Amino acid sequence: MLFHPFEIAFCGYSGSGKTTLIKEVVRHLSARLSIAYYKHGCHRFDIDREGKDSQVVRQAGAESVMISDPEKKALVTGSGTDTLLERHAFAEHDLLIVEGLKELPLQKLLMVDSERKILDLVNRGRITNVAALIVPDDPASYPAFGIPLFQRDTIVAIASFIETLLLDRALKKRPLHGLVLAGGRSSRMGCDKALLAYHASNQLVHTAKLLQEQCSEVFVSCREDQAEAYRNFGLPLITDAYLGIGPLGGLLSAQRFMPDAAWIVAACDLPFLDEAIIRQLSSERDPLRFATAFRDPRSCRIEPLSACYEPKSRNRLLLRHSSGENSLSAFLNESRIRELVLHKSDALQNINNPDERRGVRFS
Repeated sequence: MLFHPFEIAFCGYSGSGKTTLIKEVVRHLSARLSIAYYKHGCHRFDIDREGKDSQVVRQAGAESVMISDPEKKALVTGSGTDTLLERHAFAEHDLLIVEGLKELPLQKLLMVDSERKILDLVNRGRITNVAALIVPDDPASYPAFGIPLFQRDTIVAIASFIETLLLDRALKKRPLHGLVLAGGRSSRMGCDKALLAYHASNQLVHTAKLLQEQCSEVFVSCREDQAEAYRNFGLPLITDAYLGIGPLGGLLSAQRFMPDAAWIVAACDLPFLDEAIIRQLSSERDPLRFATAFRDPRSCRIEPLSACYEPKSRNRLLLRHSSGENSLSAFLNESRIRELVLHKSDALQNINNPDERRGVRFS
């Protein structure tokens, strides 16, 4: 990754049709995805034309200038070599399309010119990470390169290839782990909710077993003072590195431990949680979004403590935490996520006090 977890570059010589093809691909994908676009390597642009206020202030010494109107904003700053600014600018979007940068190790679609000159650079290893070739004529007239070839006008096929390529990379190369959230103080219950037994085993073990059906590894999130008691159950622990911020601290601690993993989190106080819920989170998650979560049909609220958080959520969560925003519910409500339909209305009902515990009944 240079600029975005899901990025693809369109590269080729000037006049090879990059912008025209990108326009059509974006038109097709933007019906269901939020697309960012980065035009790199262009000649000087006139966003702060001479005599305009932005140019006058930059000439006076301002290093960064933001211009806005009711419809759009633009940030003008020095070029620099750090990609952090670009990453922040593109973070809200599902995927990034880059035009240019054929010399960098971005995964790319290579636009072949009519004279096929650019193929010499591929054969000599001067252009790498080519995922597919986009050709101006019949793909069958080209030698085998061991990668897909698309005719330039097959927009739907090219767009589908991009989406499948990025999704497959996320699903195959990034592990899916489970996290039992057990770090609460259970003050209303009067005893540790994780050690209560509504089933054959206590909630800590029961919830971990549900997660183990879908996740490659399952961990227990807890406070340091809980660790000694929880070790007796043979489950790996991740103790809180972020203190006093509720469930967010458990998730951030897990993401710090394994930042490239997606995490299905499940609170330990959900006795009606079942395997079908975890299976749905696993099978219907959208790695291009920040998270996948259920909307509770009773409260109409997004449920943050039985959800799947993708690796790309980490930077956004950290940024919110640094601003004092520690609510996972607010994060889900204010971010691009995939919402799932909860088919069993009481599946995510949490049990917080002795009266609620006495009322638990399983059909």
